[in-house]
Amino acid sequence: MARSEEAPVHVLFGAAGGIGSALARRLAADGARLVLAGRTPESLDALADEVGGMACRVDATSFDEVEACIEQAKERYGRIDGVVNVVGSILLKPAHRTDRAEYDDVVATNLTTSFAIVRAGARAVEKGGSIVLVSTTAARVGLTNHEAIAAAKAGVEGLARSAAATYASRGVRVNAVAPGLTDTPLSSRITSNEASLEASVRMHPLGRIGEPADIASAIAWLLGGESSWVTGQVLGVDGGLATVRPR
Repeated sequence: MARSEEAPVHVLFGAAGGIGSALARRLAADGARLVLAGRTPESLDALADEVGGMACRVDATSFDEVEACIEQAKERYGRIDGVVNVVGSILLKPAHRTDRAEYDDVVATNLTTSFAIVRAGARAVEKGGSIVLVSTTAARVGLTNHEAIAAAKAGVEGLARSAAATYASRGVRVNAVAPGLTDTPLSSRITSNEASLEASVRMHPLGRIGEPADIASAIAWLLGGESSWVTGQVLGVDGGLATVRPR
């Protein structure tokens, strides 16, 4: 699929996941040139073929691998306009039942990847470009059994705000989205259980859980020029879960 040399270039980490693949298809339909990064080469290659992008196999917890992927993207396309981290995990356990290995994995997968991507992306993104991270509603409102993921994602939100301040003088924007429960393979242990799904739907004031396209649309907006005066923000895309209490 041929792309204009003036089309924006976006690097998506965690591209083969439910939200990442929806975002890749959305951005490709808008004409963007894409670098799809992740740990699963088969899924990445298939998605890259579908959207006409470049696949980059990377462990996003590694500073060196993330930086190398960003450098490859810039060498290939000559510029980078946006970087997105949709790498993530879900752990639903109270703190007293969470062991050190589980905690370390949650922090590495959610917070360390975000830091590595900001670290490399902020130096590579063009003036006027955008970095988008993903948090969760659980970092904004107390939810039972979310201690580890809430802690890690709260760190992501703090990172987004601080980086937004640091790089604003260079014209680089940094924002985050905070989804509610979204119907992806990552959440299948919840959504595949009828009772758990019904309970989750009832928690969301708009009466449904999210779809990958809901989150992808918000990220695409934060990457684009229509949000050029938006930085340091955490955009809730959660059906009202964090802020609305219906009767």
